[in-house]
Amino acid sequence: MNSLHVRALLVRGMLAGLAAGLLALIVAYVLGEPRVDAAIDFEDAHAHEHGEEVFSRTLQSTGGLATGVLVFGVALGGIAALAFCVALGRTGRFGPRATAAFVSLGALLTVYVVPFLKYPANPPSIGDPDTIGKRTALYFLMIALSVLLAVSAVILGKRLAPRLGNWNATVVASAAFLVAIGLAYAFLPAVNEVPKDFPAMLLWKFRLAALAIQVTLWAGFGLVFGHLAERLLVPKAVTAEPRGTGTAVDSKAAAAH
Repeated sequence: MNSLHVRALLVRGMLAGLAAGLLALIVAYVLGEPRVDAAIDFEDAHAHEHGEEVFSRTLQSTGGLATGVLVFGVALGGIAALAFCVALGRTGRFGPRATAAFVSLGALLTVYVVPFLKYPANPPSIGDPDTIGKRTALYFLMIALSVLLAVSAVILGKRLAPRLGNWNATVVASAAFLVAIGLAYAFLPAVNEVPKDFPAMLLWKFRLAALAIQVTLWAGFGLVFGHLAERLLVPKAVTAEPRGTGTAVDSKAAAAH
């Protein structure tokens, strides 16, 4: 793969991220925003003081939401496209579509699902403002650990494959990843700042909506980018009619007359 292919794949990755971001935006607006509104209503009902609103709630739920999701989709699409360039041909005999699906699934699990299980998403009105820096640092630390451990597991699996076979090497590498993640879960501090009277069903639905947004984003990216990458890297052969066929047929017809 040369630099022109990498550049073309980067552009296609960003376009696929934009398309996936549009799908995720729909899910976020339909499933996520009603839960955010309900959480804000809970906060307003229990707050003694109300801070000044810099941006209106309408702007936040429309333009702000669209800007955040689409920029996020384009950025992650570019990063995932570069990861695709590294993974293609190095993770087995997978074509562009399968590699794109593999990268998307791996990104969903390592970048979101694994950190989500330790530090799940919370709606507004949950969390102490004084601990926001600590909570943010812990969340990004969990993302970094998840990605590094996943890459290490892939490298371990490739090194064990010649001795154990692909299947056994994959099982051992996956088990090592799970053990390492379990240790990270155990040693990193827990964060539990949910108010006792916060509706449990609202919290559950908000977290499901957050998960649905990420699944839509990465599934959409994998499908769109896989199609674009295959069109670039595996061009279809052009079937042309052999030269002289028409002339030979015409000559035979003329001779018959």
